[in-house]
Amino acid sequence: MRATETLNVEKAHKRVLKLMGNRFEISVVAEDVNWAEERIDMAVAEIQRIEKLLTTFSADSQTNQINAAAGIAPVKVDREVFDLIARSLKISELTQGAFDITYGSIDKSLWNFDLNMKTLPDAATAKASVRLINYRNVILDGEQSTVFLKEAGMRIGFGGIGKGYAADKAKVVLQQNGVKSGIVNAAGDLTTWGTQPNGKPWTIAIADPDQDATPFSTLNISNMAIATSGNYAKYVVIGGKKYSHTIDPKTGLPVSGIKSVSIISPSAEFADAMATPVTVMGAYVGLDLINQLQNVACVVITDDNKLYTSKNINIK
Repeated sequence: MRATETLNVEKAHKRVLKLMGNRFEISVVAEDVNWAEERIDMAVAEIQRIEKLLTTFSADSQTNQINAAAGIAPVKVDREVFDLIARSLKISELTQGAFDITYGSIDKSLWNFDLNMKTLPDAATAKASVRLINYRNVILDGEQSTVFLKEAGMRIGFGGIGKGYAADKAKVVLQQNGVKSGIVNAAGDLTTWGTQPNGKPWTIAIADPDQDATPFSTLNISNMAIATSGNYAKYVVIGGKKYSHTIDPKTGLPVSGIKSVSIISPSAEFADAMATPVTVMGAYVGLDLINQLQNVACVVITDDNKLYTSKNINIK
């Protein structure tokens, strides 16, 4: 045996894979690589289980059963799905509808956000495209554990909250199986616990989406989650103005003015769910809302490269 093999050194064991249609990266701090890989397998199995419940790409998922019965009848679902929908509706109330899981009923034919898109639809067409988006038309029965979409054609989807939820659940599985430190990164919605192998807290860089040079700030995010919503990956420029792929559920038109929103909170699910509505609400209204919440912080970068933060965060 070589001398180096006798040293038990903790390191971060990482696996990158595609889950829920997104890039997931799971990191586990451990001495033993096989032990770490077994734990990562458990986290992957948990994310795959959640994906089966929530996906809209499989006819037999509970989400699609709810959608298929829209306007017809309530659908009995697992308590886990029921509770996630109930929490989603609470966030809709909190954000005055800027977050809405019934966005699945938008007329997607209006939007492609590619180079061929030269004009926005007129206001009336856009408004008609979102007429079925209304979280108030999701009727929950707690005793029966049923979900009913009141209007035919309504559809729910968990694109705005599901990745964060899966990250939180995977973290619980890892912690229950002895992982003291790690990160679950669900396509940029990430949750952390413990410390890096060197004992220092996990940190994240806040970068200007336009600059790939050195970041202008780092934040300590150990035992916290962070989610970022940005228009720098998918957007369109019309008449010299940049429109993000985020659609305002009230108007049906894409939002503009904000380049990225990062939400920091103890829950990846909540951070994931809040990033888009702050983008929709705009920097001023969005930050005002965040400032009223406990244990939630926010960093906003506007289209003109100004940085705004909630009151409880200090960026050097």
